[in-house]
Amino acid sequence: MNQTAWKLLQPLAILLFIYFAGMVGYVLIEQFSFLEAFYMTTISVTTAGFTEVRKLSDAGRIFTSFLLITSWVAFAFAITRITQYIINGEVNKYFKNRRIMKAIDNLNHHVIVCGFGRNGQQAAQTLGYHSQQYIVIENDQEVMDRIVEEQPGLIYIIGDSTDDDVLIRAGIHRAKALITALPADANNVFIVLSARSLNPGIQIISRASEKNSYAKLVKAGADNVIMPDKIGGTHMATLVSKPDVIEFIDYLSGAEGEAIHIESVSYNELPTDIRGQTLKKIMAWKKTGVNCIGIKDAEGKFIISPPEETIIEKGMKVLVLGTKEQIEDMKGNIK
Repeated sequence: MNQTAWKLLQPLAILLFIYFAGMVGYVLIEQFSFLEAFYMTTISVTTAGFTEVRKLSDAGRIFTSFLLITSWVAFAFAITRITQYIINGEVNKYFKNRRIMKAIDNLNHHVIVCGFGRNGQQAAQTLGYHSQQYIVIENDQEVMDRIVEEQPGLIYIIGDSTDDDVLIRAGIHRAKALITALPADANNVFIVLSARSLNPGIQIISRASEKNSYAKLVKAGADNVIMPDKIGGTHMATLVSKPDVIEFIDYLSGAEGEAIHIESVSYNELPTDIRGQTLKKIMAWKKTGVNCIGIKDAEGKFIISPPEETIIEKGMKVLVLGTKEQIEDMKGNIK
């Protein structure tokens, strides 16, 4: 039980203790039966003022007076505590945290975004465009409070991404990918090491600020290392030399191009009827409307605009352009 839940239940626990103590006291002092003790404790604690079971002894009167005072103080404490939590919004925070944890438990094959600065927010925005489930880990509560006002449905955890327990809470064992976008390369290296040890099969993409951190992140287990400053400069220069190409790529990755996807379809994702067939037969499968823009062979080499006679074998991937529905139809997922 967390601290907030205990603070909310504390007044109830005190009242139950007073109730129990009252019943025990009447049994020991006045030799009342269980039912008589229950009745006397009830009318005393609630200050109802009904008739006593029978005449009390002096010790019984003193005990009843003490029970009345303590129960009144307990009720006042309970009302004060509950009012305080309602005014401070603690009740809403408690139930909000419960909703978030329930949402996290339902996540599967999702993406974990560590750090919600500029790069982390851009990554999350793109994931959202392409209907990818993701969860954010950020240690700055004020940052998340501002963002949640604009994105009330955001699933997030306030915590340190370098902590294994925080990664486990984020469902690292069920996640398909992790993006670490912290500004400090040392923290990114630590997160990559932890994530790789917790889930050896997860795809890890890390940000790097310094050039000499690239090799360290790859050695730690990152599948891809991105240097935002380097990409930004290249992107700006290419806008001068090849503006239409860059604008088209930005269109595909932005909100306006949400319906268009470039996706790699692996050999195992193809329907069994067209595995091991030529590229021409695969692209003509059910006339789904997707276009092949390249393939990736078993050695990881890319071939742009491959010949139609190319046979797609095990370990190869087909890079296609089309709508999400067309690509799913190509895989045989739409009947």
